[in-house]
Amino acid sequence: MKNKIIVGFAALLLVMSCKNNDKILTSLADYNSSMETAGYHFGDKLDLPKDVLDNAESITISFGEKESKSLIVDPKYFMLGDNAITFNIKTKGGENLYQDATINVYSKAPEKNMNYEIVAEYPHDPKNFVQGFQIDGNTVYESEGQYGSSRLITYKLGDTKPIKETKQADDVFSEGSTLAGDKVYQLTWENKKGFVYDKNTLSLVSEFAYPDMMVKGWGLTYDGKSLIASDGTKNLYFLDVKDPSKMTRYISVAGNTSVYDQLNELEYYKGFIYANVWQKPIILKINPANGEVVGKFDFSDLAKQNTKGSDDVLNGIAFKGDNMLITGKNWPKIYEVAIK
Repeated sequence: MKNKIIVGFAALLLVMSCKNNDKILTSLADYNSSMETAGYHFGDKLDLPKDVLDNAESITISFGEKESKSLIVDPKYFMLGDNAITFNIKTKGGENLYQDATINVYSKAPEKNMNYEIVAEYPHDPKNFVQGFQIDGNTVYESEGQYGSSRLITYKLGDTKPIKETKQADDVFSEGSTLAGDKVYQLTWENKKGFVYDKNTLSLVSEFAYPDMMVKGWGLTYDGKSLIASDGTKNLYFLDVKDPSKMTRYISVAGNTSVYDQLNELEYYKGFIYANVWQKPIILKINPANGEVVGKFDFSDLAKQNTKGSDDVLNGIAFKGDNMLITGKNWPKIYEVAIK
C-alpha cells in the first residue's frame, strides 16, 4: 500500500511539474510575441515574465554558435534587425526547457529627415534600366539590367550617348556596379557571380563567385577598403576587394521602428552608405559600423514625375562633390541635389 502511495505521489508531482513547465513556456511565448513589434534597443534588458524568473535556476540565450548568460541586449551578441535566438531555461526542478524566439533590435535615435534642393538637371536615356550608377570626374559609369540587354556603359554627364560599352550574355541580368581603383566591379542578379572590368577600356578582366551567404546580387559600392554588396535582404555584405568571394563581415540595416530590406543601388560617401530601397521613393543614410539608419531622403515628388509603371522606380545614387546625383530605371533625367 505504501508503494502505491509513493508512486501516486510521484505521478502527481510529475503532472504538476509538466503543468508548471507549460506555464513557463506559455508565459515566455506571450512575452516574446508582445515584444516583436515594439522591439528593443542596445542596452535594454529583456524583462522576462515573473513566472519564468521565479522558476528558473538559470537562463542563457543561444545565438547559433554563441551563447550569453546576460539578458541585456548587447551588440556583442545582437545585431540590428531580427535576431533568431533560443532561450535555454534550467528550472529549479532540474529540467531543461527551450524556446525559440525572434528579438527585433532597432536604433535608439529616430532617422533624421534629410532635406535637399535640386540645383541641376541632366538628360538620361530613358531606355536605360539602371542597376549601378557611379561618376568619376564627368564620366558616368552605368550598369544596365534586363535579360538580353544587360550591359556596362560609360557616358559624359550631360550627354546620353555611350562612350564605351560592354554587353553581357543573354542569360545574364546585370545588377549593381562600383569603381575600385582601376577596376569596375559588377554584380549579376541570379547567376551567383560578378564581373571585374578594366576601368579605362571596360574589357573583362575576371569573374568571381558570391560568398555562400549572399542570396542574389543587387547593389554594390566601395568604401576604399571593402566592396559592400546587397542581396535584396536587410543585410549588407563587406567583401574582400582582392577576393570578392570572401566575406569579411556583414551588417543588418534598421531604423528606430523598422528593419529595412530590399536594399538596392548603393553608394559610399564620406563615412556613410547611401541605399535605395526597391519600390520606395526613399534613400537611406546608413552607419556602416552597425547598420543604423541615421537619415532618410524622401524623393516622392521626383518619383511621381518619372514613374509610370511598376519597374521605373528611383534607383541610382552618385556624388558630384558634396552634391548627390540621383536617377531611376528608365528615367529621362538625372537630378543633382544639394543636401541641406
